Amino acid sequence: MSEEKLEEIFIDAEDRMEKAVEATQRELNSLRAGRAHPSLLDRLEVSAYETKLPLRQVANVTATDARTLTITPYDKSIIKNIERAIMESDLGIMPQSDGQKIHLNIPPLTEERRRELVKLAHKIAEDGRVALRNIRRDANDHIKKLEKGGEISEDLMHDAMEKVDKLLEKFKEQIEERLKQKEAEIMEV
Repeated sequence: MSEEKLEEIFIDAEDRMEKAVEATQRELNSLRAGRAHPSLLDRLEVSAYETKLPLRQVANVTATDARTLTITPYDKSIIKNIERAIMESDLGIMPQSDGQKIHLNIPPLTEERRRELVKLAHKIAEDGRVALRNIRRDANDHIKKLEKGGEISEDLMHDAMEKVDKLLEKFKEQIEERLKQKEAEIMEV
């Protein structure tokens, strides 16, 4: 019985850690690396229909070429709201509208902006690592409760906590790998 509870704790922790790494990857993807990619606008929320909606729910975003994104709203009446959301974001890009579509010309990154983006990437990665450590702490708390309740031995508790630490290291390495890739992408001229 207690072995099953431990297995549930491991499965839950691994699942949550995978999701934390995926969330970190999504955040890293939204950093602009000098190339036009629709994921640059993933974090953008637009005021529409008396609420805030993700841009992807109100418009189609395509990379026309390496330096241009084209946004085609599903409803032309919210084109001004999309422009406002872009201007108020931290993208630093001025939208150009023809009334039907919005074009975003992605300027080449300056060295200073590249360094800022690398710092931001490191912050995103650190947030991901913090999430992983919180998941480890939760799993370890559950394991300690099992030991305190007499359901598992102290040795089994230490073995289980060691297994959780190994899981943590595995997922931290994945975050580090993704951070290195993003850093190389940002610094590439």
